[in-house]
Amino acid sequence: MIKKGLWLGTATGFILGLVLWIFEYGTGKKVYTLLLNVDFIPVIGDIDWPIYMEWFFHLIIAWSIAIVYLAWNKYQTDGRANSRWATALVLTAFAALTYFPLTDLAIKETPAFDDLTAISYWLVGHLAFGVSLVKLDEWTKRKK
Repeated sequence: MIKKGLWLGTATGFILGLVLWIFEYGTGKKVYTLLLNVDFIPVIGDIDWPIYMEWFFHLIIAWSIAIVYLAWNKYQTDGRANSRWATALVLTAFAALTYFPLTDLAIKETPAFDDLTAISYWLVGHLAFGVSLVKLDEWTKRKK
């Protein structure tokens, strides 16, 4: 389960990052910057991290979500498609709601707290994360 969670988290975390990077590159809305931002965390935030370390921090969260998704579906649900989608929806909704505290806590420039366009991009990116979490999970089950 851990190995699969690491794989799923890497793939879905990459998808989320790519979607938000495309939005930021195309519109200038700093949603990708917000995703990778750690400047508000004590000690860690004082360091000017290279991009690969910012991605590593992002992937730690994606790995955690993927492992919780797999564990919850294995031990707490019947494993049917509806259960997988519900689990992914709840976990992704919690992740998407981080827009508000992350925006509020950020020191570097990030989207405004009430920027509806940036919030929409953030939600679309997290929706892509949630959908890819379920679909890649299903795909790996079919490959066995």
